[in-house]
Amino acid sequence: MAVGKNKKLAKGGKKGGKKKVIDPFTRKDWYDVRAPSMFNQRNIGKTIVNRTQGTKIASEGLKGRVFEVSQADLHKDENGFRKFRLMSEDVSGKNVLTNFHGMTITTDKIRSMVKKWQSLIEAHVDVKTTDGFLLRLFVIAFTKKRANTMRKTAYAQHAQVSSICTTRNDRPS
Repeated sequence: MAVGKNKKLAKGGKKGGKKKVIDPFTRKDWYDVRAPSMFNQRNIGKTIVNRTQGTKIASEGLKGRVFEVSQADLHKDENGFRKFRLMSEDVSGKNVLTNFHGMTITTDKIRSMVKKWQSLIEAHVDVKTTDGFLLRLFVIAFTKKRANTMRKTAYAQHAQVSSICTTRNDRPS
């Protein structure tokens, strides 16, 4: 054998060769995401999922996904500081049907509400609705300066804060 000759290249190269590069988006399907009927704007957007292949069903890959949409997009108004979380529950055709999963306020709105020289009171309560759903409500409250006062601060005493937090449990469900 000659010096510098590569025997493996003469026989046809490496075993298996190179895999074909396939664009992953050729195996995907687009679905329309639909909001519940309580909102003015039903069409939220689109989502993508792998096509049904073998035992993996595309609609099963969509169930349980959570979409976060602002109130301004759902109601066509300017108050966009509330964000609704919608969970996909059913797939019919090319539509993904969602249900209410939660609501939050944007962090910039919360930060704009917090001011100096006042107390911040946070509490939470679990409420069971008449139709059997369990909701956990988080409450945020602020103290307010009294009218015609000369004081700089409007702090709440600890006993006042704890009485506010305990009254939330006394409310009927």
